[in-house]
Amino acid sequence: MDPLQNRVRAMACWQGPVALEPQMGGLTNISFIATDAGGKYVVRCGDDIPVHHVYRSREIAASRAAHEAGLSPEVVHVEPGITVLRFIEARTFVEADLRREAPRIVALLKTCHRDVARQVRGAANMFWPFHVIRDYVRAIDADAKYLALVDRLEFAQLPLPIVFGHNDLLPGNVLDDGTRLWLIDWEYAGFGTAMFDLANLSSNGAFTAADDAALLAAYFDGKVDEGLTRAFTAMKAASLLREALWAMVSDVHLKTPGVDYKAHAATYLARLDGLLA
Repeated sequence: MDPLQNRVRAMACWQGPVALEPQMGGLTNISFIATDAGGKYVVRCGDDIPVHHVYRSREIAASRAAHEAGLSPEVVHVEPGITVLRFIEARTFVEADLRREAPRIVALLKTCHRDVARQVRGAANMFWPFHVIRDYVRAIDADAKYLALVDRLEFAQLPLPIVFGHNDLLPGNVLDDGTRLWLIDWEYAGFGTAMFDLANLSSNGAFTAADDAALLAAYFDGKVDEGLTRAFTAMKAASLLREALWAMVSDVHLKTPGVDYKAHAATYLARLDGLLA
């Protein structure tokens, strides 16, 4: 039997025998659905990923804070490289849901940005996508044109309040239990501005210009001017570039089975080209 599954089965947190079912779709982690006499859980397995600025102790702190804020499932057990969370019976979003359910996601983000920081304990990340992009470019010696582009995108930003963001709003990280939405997977959570979460939602959901205008109006209560729109568009480009470079770096350093990082990078580079055009 797989050594990782043996390790998971042997953990002291289970009530009696535990059944494990591999969970598909993760881009960086190996996950299982676990069922024992006490209930159903998600088991996330993965060590720190320094090249992606992912540190599990900070992810766990963010997950716990998000649970306290009412946004995310409970963390029930932790040991090195493994986190066990309570399972949520819910539907996982697909790309079209990000556009269709944008008003509900905005409400979720407002709660995240307002409340999670009040619950975080210990060290926390700062997530500044422009630094991440520069680090990625240097990590894989990517085209230097991206460094010139990121300078322009950063220069277009406006001063905004510092909030605690999720920073990884892929469709698979939003769940709908039929009554409410949940946010999961807090690997990249940290302090920054709200602009990246908004741009990340848009770039991952393939929002149109009309979708973007509605998104900004909803989050900023209609107080949207030309400067804010310009800053958002620049951050959307940064989000697309960061995701493409994330995939390029992952293709070199991770090689998770079943994940086509080259295709992922190509998708986001094509979206970036479209936006810049």
